[in-house]
Amino acid sequence: MRRLPVFLVLDVSESMAGTNREQLEEAIGTIVATLRTNAQALDTVYLSVIAFAGIARTLVDLCELPAFRGPILPIGGGTALGAALTLVMDEIDRQVVRGDASRKGDWRPIVYLFTDGKPTDDITPARQRWQSDYRARVDLVAVALGEYADQSVLATLTDQIFNFDPKVPGGFEVFVRWLTDSVSMQSERVGDPDAGRISLAKVDDRAIARALPGCEDASTADADCVVMVGRCQSTGQPYLVKYDRLQGDRISTQFLNIAFQGYRITGAYPLTEDYFEWTRQGATGGQANTADLEGAAACPCCGNPITIAQCRCGQLFCITGPGNACCPWCRSEVNFQGGGEEDFAIQRGQG
Repeated sequence: MRRLPVFLVLDVSESMAGTNREQLEEAIGTIVATLRTNAQALDTVYLSVIAFAGIARTLVDLCELPAFRGPILPIGGGTALGAALTLVMDEIDRQVVRGDASRKGDWRPIVYLFTDGKPTDDITPARQRWQSDYRARVDLVAVALGEYADQSVLATLTDQIFNFDPKVPGGFEVFVRWLTDSVSMQSERVGDPDAGRISLAKVDDRAIARALPGCEDASTADADCVVMVGRCQSTGQPYLVKYDRLQGDRISTQFLNIAFQGYRITGAYPLTEDYFEWTRQGATGGQANTADLEGAAACPCCGNPITIAQCRCGQLFCITGPGNACCPWCRSEVNFQGGGEEDFAIQRGQG
């Protein structure tokens, strides 16, 4: 039987930690559950999930809907879009059946690419391969998550670019319904000789907007958040601390009216050691200063109230307060004193 291959290519970089990742995992489950109620989709749609951060990996091979099980999404540092594009092309070659004189192949594959940042690797070789061998026979729908996704890069890969604002109340439900309806529509039109290329559901402009090819580049990859990785002093387990850029905060007086450039705490989230496998070694997002960070979060592993204590080795870990503490990274003893000037520069992730 001819299949409709659908590849979900998901950005799992550090900026997706917390609610964004949880909603994305939930969305996959909702999409699959809804598609299972559509007889045509149930017969034709096969799903694959590819994730990318500093590296790209296939989490689920092409799988029929009844047998599909949603994966747990990892988190890593970096946005290796070039690696993700290369991997999805390799997977199309490996898993999608091409027709020839002796057999009918699968239906035209669809790739839904989700990203919220800029590429942190060189996408030139992958883009050249895509343009020459795949763009004419694969439908790529790019979804820019938030305002800092690099839509100018996406526009070199496809004309189908949509911007989704995850901060809109109820927006994720709108987004999931649009994606599910789009896959359902395409599954119902695969045998229509007049269907042409991909059929997409009408966008609900409360949360989704169609982006125009050739749109302006985003400002910087990490402009909307600051992320840092530390280790728990008690358990040694890694964790991620995330600050989101302040939106619309201003300092207004009789003489001043300026926007406040800073970041507010979003939360601290436990990581597993595979975070480092998903992060390109040596990659960095530059530095941030604690003066620009508002608020704090307790260690998600042990509850220590301070999560950005910095060792002489440059790494962060959690502490209870002033006094001696052992760095879980380099095992050296560090003395922290209370009071005085507390602001200092810290290494941030690529987001």
